[in-house]
Amino acid sequence: MGTRLEGRAAVITGAADGIGYGIARRFAGEGASVIVADYDAEHGPAVAEELRGLGARAEFIRCDVSSRDDVFAAVDLCAERFGSVDILVNNAYRGEGPIRIERKTDERFDDALKMCLYATKWAMERALPHMKARGWGRVVNMASLNGVNAHMGSADYNAAKEAVRAYSRTAAREWAPYGICVNVICPAAVSAAYRRFADMAPAVAAATAAANPMGRMGDPEADIGGVALFLASEDARYLTGNTLFVDGGGHINGVPWVPDFGEE
Repeated sequence: MGTRLEGRAAVITGAADGIGYGIARRFAGEGASVIVADYDAEHGPAVAEELRGLGARAEFIRCDVSSRDDVFAAVDLCAERFGSVDILVNNAYRGEGPIRIERKTDERFDDALKMCLYATKWAMERALPHMKARGWGRVVNMASLNGVNAHMGSADYNAAKEAVRAYSRTAAREWAPYGICVNVICPAAVSAAYRRFADMAPAVAAATAAANPMGRMGDPEADIGGVALFLASEDARYLTGNTLFVDGGGHINGVPWVPDFGEE
């Protein structure tokens, strides 16, 4: 077990599976106490138990990130159980299949904004007093190559994730004097959403992976978790307001993404 995050307490949303789960394992393995905040009340407790098996303190809380009360409760639990809120990873999102932009309803845009922008805003605002009190904080927000590359079929998600990037940059500027670093990861990994996509369109998924310069999708723990660990550590103390494309180089020329909408 490492010590890079020893004495630090982290809230990770969407930590029951995929990228959030990979990050939670890396953090726990480096000594962090972890709040597993996830909508999945079936698998979330088992993840917290797994992290405790790695020698970390860990607690599960059911959290629907579209609910401000749920997000506040997750941050509050971290402070109550572990005595501080040092690290915040805003990762959770649950979406739907691709739909053409002109068929996106206002409700779908509202949902995307709540789960991305507002969930990030709520968590950061709730954690800020704890981080300011210690003069130290790390915020790692998950955005998406979907927005950067304007992938088809997900205009609501794309817009919401790009809003997260803008919000993060502003927070990084305003909170830098408090010793708080705010950075963004745009990942490409075998997440829960990617697995659903691969099941739905295996040929497109395979072509997407093959088009990546490294020829594969990332591993949530080994590839994404390692970069999140760096951003959450003392090593990143002079890095803020940045977006890191942890994608095997997929952002360089973009990755082809032409979904089958099943309609015209």
